[in-house]
Amino acid sequence: MRTRLAATLGVLVLVCAVLVSGCKKSPEAPAPKQAAPGAPPIKVGAIFSITGPASFLGAPEAKTVEMFAEKLNQSGGVLGRRIELLVRDSGGSPEKAISLAKQLIDEEKVLAILGPSTSGESLQIKSICQEGQTILLSCAAAEEIVVPLASYVFKTPQKDSQAAQCIFNTMKDLGITKIGVITSNTGFGKGGKAHLEKMAPENGVEILVNEVYEKEATDLTGVLTKVKGAGVQAVVNWSIEPAQGIVAKNMKQIELNVPLFQSHGYGNIKYVQGSGEAANGTIFPCGRLLVADSLPADHPQKALLTQYKKDYESRYGEDASTFGGHAYDAILILTEAIKKAGSTDPKAVRDAIENLQGLVGTAGVFNFSAQDHNGLGLDAFEMLTVKDQKFAIYQK
Repeated sequence: MRTRLAATLGVLVLVCAVLVSGCKKSPEAPAPKQAAPGAPPIKVGAIFSITGPASFLGAPEAKTVEMFAEKLNQSGGVLGRRIELLVRDSGGSPEKAISLAKQLIDEEKVLAILGPSTSGESLQIKSICQEGQTILLSCAAAEEIVVPLASYVFKTPQKDSQAAQCIFNTMKDLGITKIGVITSNTGFGKGGKAHLEKMAPENGVEILVNEVYEKEATDLTGVLTKVKGAGVQAVVNWSIEPAQGIVAKNMKQIELNVPLFQSHGYGNIKYVQGSGEAANGTIFPCGRLLVADSLPADHPQKALLTQYKKDYESRYGEDASTFGGHAYDAILILTEAIKKAGSTDPKAVRDAIENLQGLVGTAGVFNFSAQDHNGLGLDAFEMLTVKDQKFAIYQK
């Protein structure tokens, strides 16, 4: 009886094994892991100039973080929790940015704020975020955002002073020693003006004329006529407004035939389109996103830049810009720091950002420290130019 029972059980086990084996599918990639449905989301605020004069910055920034968060959430989120983005449009207004920052911190209790898009807005909310112990990952370039240091405040674009140094290095190669400087009356423009004035003598360059214009300016012929009268060998424009697209056109109209240098705020093809053929020959320092396809295969940024560019352009049907890249870096830094901290405690995440090393982003390879809340060096820049109304690597 026991022998017969054992035999019967053996047959049943064999049958079950066959059935289970038959149910197995051929090996395939596992389905993306979804964020745990019961886990509370991680609230992340974002303030961008989606509309208004700085929409060239804010619109691609907002689109980028939304794309990044969606992709991240589909693959499981961070620490098993989805990212809940609370995107706000400041319209480029520092006053509105202040109101939005307070609302995101006091009412929404966000872990961090991505943005704002402009330096003026970022400088206005710097102390608010610091006092609220809310991480700020600014997408604006002014060095004053991180100098003097505020423990909860970081920024993703390269430093103004390093952009200025790249410009002066190129001028030295070209034998340029006498220049005209024009800047917009914004936080970014004022910061660039200060660096150019300080660094010009150190680089053997004399500023013969130094003019400031309104950020809403739609015609700069008056300003540029003064520059032409001074007999300069080159012009440096430092701004982020649509005026960047007007400078080259106005220079051509008044026959001011000298090299035009733009700041690292020039990294959007729409500025080139605003100048038409007059933009050709413009020289500016920038991150490598705009020339990603021209980078060697073994460049540390090549894979990330080409993938971001492909994802953005296929999704939105428009050219990627360095500004969208600054937002990509902001949310990348935040999520990597959350993973590193293993926590969403603001101080723990803040500490983790300071310890991020070798993080490849769109602006460069980030190496943060307690003394450096930008994490990028001079090597994050490439000198670019406009050739046939497209961006290209500059060659003397």
